[in-house]
Amino acid sequence: MKSVCVFCGCSDGRRKEFVEAAGRLGRTLAERGLTVVYGGATVGLMGQLADAALKAGGEVVGVIPERFIDRPRNIAHQGLTELHVVDTMHRRKELMAQLADAFIALPGGLGTLEEMLEALCWVQLRLHAKPCGLLDVGGYYQPLLRMLDVAVAEEFLKPEHRNLLAVAETPEALLDQFAHFQPPETPKLPCL
Repeated sequence: MKSVCVFCGCSDGRRKEFVEAAGRLGRTLAERGLTVVYGGATVGLMGQLADAALKAGGEVVGVIPERFIDRPRNIAHQGLTELHVVDTMHRRKELMAQLADAFIALPGGLGTLEEMLEALCWVQLRLHAKPCGLLDVGGYYQPLLRMLDVAVAEEFLKPEHRNLLAVAETPEALLDQFAHFQPPETPKLPCL
């Protein structure tokens, strides 16, 4: 594993621990020699993550849609190792997935949830075999994990596919889980 894509909020959230977790994740990835791939912004947890990784001597690659540059307030981070400007959100996700060997979600909103669940679905379908994990800061992801357990109980999700999602409270523990990641033997076939 050489690079990790991090999905996270473009705001700091309500709790100070979210900001602290973004900084710790950025530092940890840099200290382990892992390139950070993220959404390319200076704001919110995105900016905290990137700044911490850069300060720790890490490489940070941003991928941002041009519509976020062509605004009254340009939120593109200008101090990154690389910044890719793309035309659509779809192309952003595609390029981030190509550049990354694993995926981590910090707390965030709809975009963060959508991006992580899509990456996880791609593992289930064997479109890639990259580990996916949640950094569960202060129990933020517990409601989502309960929903996934309901999906298993209601037989919409197989337990082996539910178990593809790593969860930890610290970046170190999450990266240690990634070291033992095993993709599913057989893909889930899409409904016909």
